[in-house]
Amino acid sequence: MKFPYNIHIAIILSAILFSSCAAQETVRERKIIAQPAQQTKILQDNTLSKVQLPKAEREFRAAWIATVANINWPSRNNLTTAQQKQEAITILDMLQEAHFNAVVFQARPSADAFYKSELEPWSYFLTGNIGKAPNHFYDPLEFWISEAHKRGMQLHVWLNPYRAHHTTGGAVTGESMAKKMSEATYKLRNGMYWMDPSDDKVQDHVSSVIKDIVKRYDIDAIHIDDYFYPYKEYNGGRDFPDQRTWNAYLKVGGTLSKADWRRANVNKFIKRIHEEIKAEKPQVKFGISPFGIWKPGFPAGITGSSQYDELYADAKLWLNEGWCDYYAPQLYWKEEGPQSFSALLKWWESENVKNIHLWPGLNTVGIKNVPDRPAEIIKQIKITRNVLPESKGVIHYSMDGISKSPAMLKALKEIYKEKALVPASPWIKTKPLTKPQLTLQQAGNEVHIRWSSSETSEVFKWILYSKYGNDWQYEILERSEVSKNLEFSQSGKKLNAVAVKAVDRLGNESEYDAKAIR
Repeated sequence: MKFPYNIHIAIILSAILFSSCAAQETVRERKIIAQPAQQTKILQDNTLSKVQLPKAEREFRAAWIATVANINWPSRNNLTTAQQKQEAITILDMLQEAHFNAVVFQARPSADAFYKSELEPWSYFLTGNIGKAPNHFYDPLEFWISEAHKRGMQLHVWLNPYRAHHTTGGAVTGESMAKKMSEATYKLRNGMYWMDPSDDKVQDHVSSVIKDIVKRYDIDAIHIDDYFYPYKEYNGGRDFPDQRTWNAYLKVGGTLSKADWRRANVNKFIKRIHEEIKAEKPQVKFGISPFGIWKPGFPAGITGSSQYDELYADAKLWLNEGWCDYYAPQLYWKEEGPQSFSALLKWWESENVKNIHLWPGLNTVGIKNVPDRPAEIIKQIKITRNVLPESKGVIHYSMDGISKSPAMLKALKEIYKEKALVPASPWIKTKPLTKPQLTLQQAGNEVHIRWSSSETSEVFKWILYSKYGNDWQYEILERSEVSKNLEFSQSGKKLNAVAVKAVDRLGNESEYDAKAIR
């Protein structure tokens, strides 16, 4: 059958358009190479051995992604796999556009799994049935890791150590760990089920879960929150019902008070997890996000609950001992008041004798008694930058505070206007990246720059430097970006030199390759 000439043209144009769209859809999966605008000439090798490059901005910018009760993701427990993936991509794209560099993803909200596990059941919050895998099978944790890394963001796996069942988690069935470990699990008066933190079998089980994740997944950190022994209101103000393990301790001659015994068991668990993570993969960080107040009166004037006495969490000790790589105390209060944000932040910093990272948690979604929530959060970010200039950073609770508040998102995009690398962790020893190599070509009124590394799989980002006149400037690029066209002159200043560094996932920079342009 013959087609008129104009129909042939339409078919050709449609094919070109389809090819263009397909190329755009896969742009994240391949290297992004800028093409020279004109015929090129390779410039002479003018390597510079000593240059003073500016320091790249560093700040940890993260958001908690809560899966418990479908708070942030997935929005419902009956979504299809495609819908779940699209929601995740929407979240990650939003954070990338706002120049975040990490996500803290809740992979184990209540002794269940958002990943394929032989130790615990699939989460009710994922499929609506505890123990039921996604219909169109995929591993959500693996997906989040891949998509976060693709966008230049770290992925920290957030676990709740002892909660065995949440009140919104459907019926407690034979698949639930509350049933499988019933001897060591107790139902609280609010309907939650809680594992006994002082039971050796519980500690062994949670340890196995964490080691399994660290071993099998390419994660950047393990992250635990403030739930150790439960808050007393969860059990109607009554004491936690751990008489079985307490009596067993007394039977073998234990001499500690019950409170000190509980704290000692939590301390033992924290130290153990830190050591086991480092034994499996030294480069994986361990982060803890405790309640924001250690005890009332620390510092002077602070009032509120005592995690030391109520949760049996001696968070000050863990920080003093350096049993983790970063601390994110939940400073969920405004600057003015009996739980002053800056007063608490400075106190925690004074206790940070091992100089690990201190990245406070901010109540981005629901800070109370402030006339302008975005303005208060921005103020707290600025306070953090002032108090912690050598290792800036915060974690925002939670994603809903960003995605459901256009004003908050706008404010964060402004204060995070420039990209930032995560602060490095010099106590974590890794093999240095090899120095990347630059190639320069003249292309009309531009210089076409390409760079590469012999360790492409280890590179997470690049820093590209350019010197116009006497002034160096830099930009942080994703690992897929391996070339750029620069103008020979900018604002009347000539391009004199360029340099490049590679950056690994921990934020460590390689040596630079620098070349003069003559």
